[in-house]
Amino acid sequence: MSREAEVLDQMRVIIDPDLGKDIVSLGFIKELKITEAGEVSFNVELTTPACPVKEQFRGACEKAVRRLPWVTDVAVTMTAQKGRNRSPMQASAPGLANVGPIIAVSSCKGGVGKSTVAVNFAYALHRAGARVGLFDADVYGPSLPTLVRPRNTDLYQANDMIVPLEHEGVKLMSFGYVPRAPGKDAAIMRGPMVSGVINQLLTGTDWGELDYLVLDLPPGTGDIQLTLAQLIPLSAAIIVTTPQELSFVDVVKGIQMFDQLKIPTVAVVENMSYFVCGKCEERHTLFGAGARDRLVQQYGFKNTFEIPLVPELSAACDEGLPVALDLERFPFAQVYHDLSAAVVREISRIQHGAAKRPTLGFDADRGMVLTMPEGEEFVLPPVALRAACRCARCVEEMTGRPLLDPNTLDPNLYPVGIQPVGNYAVAVQWSDGHTSSIYPYEAIVERFTTPACAGA
Repeated sequence: MSREAEVLDQMRVIIDPDLGKDIVSLGFIKELKITEAGEVSFNVELTTPACPVKEQFRGACEKAVRRLPWVTDVAVTMTAQKGRNRSPMQASAPGLANVGPIIAVSSCKGGVGKSTVAVNFAYALHRAGARVGLFDADVYGPSLPTLVRPRNTDLYQANDMIVPLEHEGVKLMSFGYVPRAPGKDAAIMRGPMVSGVINQLLTGTDWGELDYLVLDLPPGTGDIQLTLAQLIPLSAAIIVTTPQELSFVDVVKGIQMFDQLKIPTVAVVENMSYFVCGKCEERHTLFGAGARDRLVQQYGFKNTFEIPLVPELSAACDEGLPVALDLERFPFAQVYHDLSAAVVREISRIQHGAAKRPTLGFDADRGMVLTMPEGEEFVLPPVALRAACRCARCVEEMTGRPLLDPNTLDPNLYPVGIQPVGNYAVAVQWSDGHTSSIYPYEAIVERFTTPACAGA
C-alpha cells in the first residue's frame, strides 16, 4: 500500500455527522502531499466555511494521520466548497451569479422581532467564517437602516451594478438606504411597483462572492414573498414567531406557504419567549407558553430556538448594534450562533442529499406503507395511524389528555390525501373527514417500527 493510500485509509474512520459518510468517500481530502521525511499536508474541503465542527474535523484528521509510524509532521488546512448547486435562475441574475445558498427569514405576523433575528443570524454566520450578505426585502417598513448603521451609507453604481454597503464584514442592501427627495420618505407604491423595486435591488446589486445571502422578508404571505420565491431559488426558510396563540396560527400559514413553494423550513425561532427576573432568576412566560412544544410535537421541527425578552437587546437594536458581534457583553446572543450552526448543517444535508425522508403511502391490500430511504418497508393498519393523531381535536393541548376514543373509529377508514408538511412531517387527510392529522417523521417511524404498533 502506498503512503497516500495509508493516509487516506486512516481518515476513513472520520464520519461527517450530517452526511453520514466518511470524509474520504465524500471527497473532502484535497491537495494531499507527502515528503520523503514523512511530512504530510492536505486540505479538508468542507461543505461550508461556517461548519460548526470544522475544528473537530481538524483535530480528528491530525490524530488519525499521526498514528502512522512513519509520519513526522501533519499540516491540515481547512477550506470550503465554492459555487455548489447554484441554479440557472441565479446565473441569469448578474448580481447573484456568485452567491451560495439564499436563506429567507420570515414571519406571518408583524412585530415578532423577525428583522432582529435576521440581522443577528447573518452576523453569526459571518463570525463563523462565512461571507454573508443581508437583504432587507421590506419596502414599506425597512428595518435594516435602524438595526445596522454602517459609517458610509452612500449608494453608488459601478459597471451598471449597485455596490452594496458593508458593516463589520457583512454586505447590506435595503430600500431604506436609497436616497429620496425631501418629504418623500414614505414609500407609497402598489404591488407591481414594489416587486420591481425588490427585483432591481436584489438582482441588480453586485453581491460578489457570498457563501450565504440572508433575506429579511416582510411579514405575511403575499405578493413580495411569492415574487421572491419565483425570482430566485430560495434554499431554506427560518420562521420567527412569539408564544401567543395567534402567532402559532400564523406559523402554520408560513409553513404551508413555503411548502407550496417547495422551500424547506429548517428552523423556527420563538422570540420574546420568556423573561428572567433579575431578582428571583425565575422564567416568566409573559405571552403564554407551549407554542414551541406544539410545533415540535405536530411538525417534528428539530431546530427550534427560544430567545428571551431582554432589555439590553432592545437598547442594542436602537443603537444599531448587532448583539451577535459581542458575546462577552451580550451572552444571551449565543442563541443566534446556535441558530446559524443548526441552519448551515441542515442546508448542507439538503444540498448533499443526506436529508432524505421516509415516504408514506397507502396500499388497499396492505394498508399504510412507510418506505425508508434505503428501501425497507413497514406496514400499519390505517386505523392505527389515525388513532395516533396528535392534533388539537384529538389531544388536549395543555394536558396531553386524549380526546379521541380509538374504539369510535371506523375500522375501514383510509387516507384520501397524503402530503409532506415542512421538512420534518407528513399530513394525512382521512375518509372520516378528519383533515388535520400531521405526523412528524420521527414519530411516524417509531409508530411503524414498534412491533406492538405495527401489529395493531
